[in-house]
Amino acid sequence: MSQNILIVDDDSGVLSALEMLLKAEGFSVVSAETPTSALAAINRQDFDLILMDLNYSRDTTSGDEGIKMIEAIRKLDELIPIVVMTGWGTIEVAVSTMQMGANDFVQKPWENDRLLAIISNQIKLVNSQKRSQKLTQQNLLLREQVEKSGEVIAESKRMRDVMTLVNQVAKSDVSVLLTGENGTGKSLFARYIHSQSMRKSESLVSVNMGAVTESLFESEMFGHLKGAFTDAKSTRIGRFELADRGTLFLDEIANTPYSQQGKLLRVLEESQFEKVGSSKTQTVNIRLVTATNATLDEMVNNGEFRKDLLYRINTIEIEIPPLRERIEDILPLANDFLRQVADKYAQPVLIISNEAAKVLQSYSWPGNVRELGHVMERAQILCQGDSIGVSELGIAVQQTHTEKHNSFESGTLESNSSELRTLASIELEVVQQRLAYFDGNALSAADSLGLSRSAFYRRLEKLKEEECQSINK
Repeated sequence: MSQNILIVDDDSGVLSALEMLLKAEGFSVVSAETPTSALAAINRQDFDLILMDLNYSRDTTSGDEGIKMIEAIRKLDELIPIVVMTGWGTIEVAVSTMQMGANDFVQKPWENDRLLAIISNQIKLVNSQKRSQKLTQQNLLLREQVEKSGEVIAESKRMRDVMTLVNQVAKSDVSVLLTGENGTGKSLFARYIHSQSMRKSESLVSVNMGAVTESLFESEMFGHLKGAFTDAKSTRIGRFELADRGTLFLDEIANTPYSQQGKLLRVLEESQFEKVGSSKTQTVNIRLVTATNATLDEMVNNGEFRKDLLYRINTIEIEIPPLRERIEDILPLANDFLRQVADKYAQPVLIISNEAAKVLQSYSWPGNVRELGHVMERAQILCQGDSIGVSELGIAVQQTHTEKHNSFESGTLESNSSELRTLASIELEVVQQRLAYFDGNALSAADSLGLSRSAFYRRLEKLKEEECQSINK
């Protein structure tokens, strides 16, 4: 791809000579005769370097017009290399231009070889800085989003069927929507899809859409220029640009503010966006993977999610089953978590007793794989022997569905209506138990139940009221 250079000079002879020289070297050249037209060109497209005169028709000696233009360019782009030219080459002018943001200085008449060497070196240097800036922000994102990775375990038939579809889809470049309850491992599947795709050598950038506020949505997703708003103290690269040529994973896509969904749809359809504070359109090439535990069709019917955005993200929809529907995977997953925890704390790997194994397989796992991971970490830490027992698990022993059915059929399951509890009473006990399990941490308890913190508290208060009403009756 040819590199773009903007030449700014009010002398048509200089413009013609530089155009011939640079085009012969394979550069793409745009010319401007005034600072105003140069700034307009910079707003329209990207340039790899600006080669500009310091003096224009209004002032032919001081260089003030050129210095002011450098200031204006730096407000638009902090990194673009600027090489200044002047026929009035003095040390004072050179120092002034460097202080205002120029990268190098040449005096007219120029030497072709020296000018070409300066241009080449400046472009290489700035490209290296841009790559470094992008890598730095990618590393920050990775540190923010570190999760337990591990392999996808699929012993159950349900999961083997899912993995067949995942492996088939991963090789393509289609958009994938991962659905399923909280904690089922959708982010793990997003990473797996990326690792099996044609883009695996490029970046996977993950974004928790539930954590992106409406006011900062455009800045987070598309980036911003320095000074674009009050707190914009430096230029920021957005998530789309970070994921260019790689995979963009938008987790909790249902939480995208409705007012911003149109902007998200536009960049997904046109592969174009503008940074906040810039009118310059940038192009991007990403593979999209999204995830949600919400029912998007219902949200569309309720006017909470755009139908056209749903069509754009769900070319292929893959449902990740809850842990209670993949019982054969529970023990392999539990043992894998134990190995991870043992490695993390430099401890020996423990085994799971037969009694604990039965409890693990009979428990309903409302928090799914995420909850299993927490339980096994807790058990590994609390266990004082070689084998994990029921007490170390810290979960309620439950009857399996088969045991409950057999008990009911044999008449041993209590059926006296006067002793049967209301649904509100049962739900209230579950909510209170989950809150106790997480030591009063409402956010963790809510997350394990698939609820937001506010919804969790609303449910708790509602259940308490219904329980009180039931007792008063």
